[in-house]
Amino acid sequence: MNNDIAQLSSRARPEGMDADEWRLRCDLAACYQLTDLHGMSDLASTHISVMLPGPEHHFLVNPLGTLFDEMTASALIKVDLDGRVVQGDPSLLNPAGFIIHSAVHMAQTDLVCVMHSHTRANNAIAMQAMGLRPLSQKACVMLDFLGYHDYEGTALDEDERERLVRDLGPEGRVLVLRNHGALTVGRSVAEAFCWMLRLETACQFQIDGQAGGVPLHELSEATIRHTRAQGRKMLGPGGFMEVGKLEWPGLLRKLERERGSSYRT
Repeated sequence: MNNDIAQLSSRARPEGMDADEWRLRCDLAACYQLTDLHGMSDLASTHISVMLPGPEHHFLVNPLGTLFDEMTASALIKVDLDGRVVQGDPSLLNPAGFIIHSAVHMAQTDLVCVMHSHTRANNAIAMQAMGLRPLSQKACVMLDFLGYHDYEGTALDEDERERLVRDLGPEGRVLVLRNHGALTVGRSVAEAFCWMLRLETACQFQIDGQAGGVPLHELSEATIRHTRAQGRKMLGPGGFMEVGKLEWPGLLRKLERERGSSYRT
């Protein structure tokens, strides 16, 4: 969050709430509204969560029934790793959301944000046996961060958590959920959102290219390997285009220009 927006947001912080929690609430609410702004929402379905600092291992997630374009910092509910709602209405917790998000939050403490979406484009790719193919630069540069998880039905079984974490891998940031959608993670809300937007664009490129009904130009294996390596250096931690690091302040400004500042209330 840039300095001007952070200062304005701090004035709306509820009395007694920790400043770090309020900052994360504002970032997460902005992420929900940006998800809708970029056409990646699914009514009130899907979910995005962020882990709060501290020994309690609490995380924030959206309440069922609140549309993404109306999400606010104060509307988010707080959950522990056992699935108990510690702040908010317990009847509004999405059980599938808890399973998916707690899997990552329990396993990798450096990955504080988990984002799940069902978009037209990522579902189209999730249905294809070959998944996201190295047909565009956008796809190639993210292949070293990408994994796949086979569909097991609605995510209500706790034992699926270990397989989600396994398929994401220790350095993964993007997981295509076959026949279902996609999952991204990040060390910040910004990183998780920007990975999802990158994936969405790559999926759209592939679907558009396939729709042309003409032969596609295939890249050589050598070119694919080279571009993958470039992507790891560019997009990974410390890279000059480290995902989410530079984009987030501009995305917040765009959100405020187009949707106002309701997210930070």
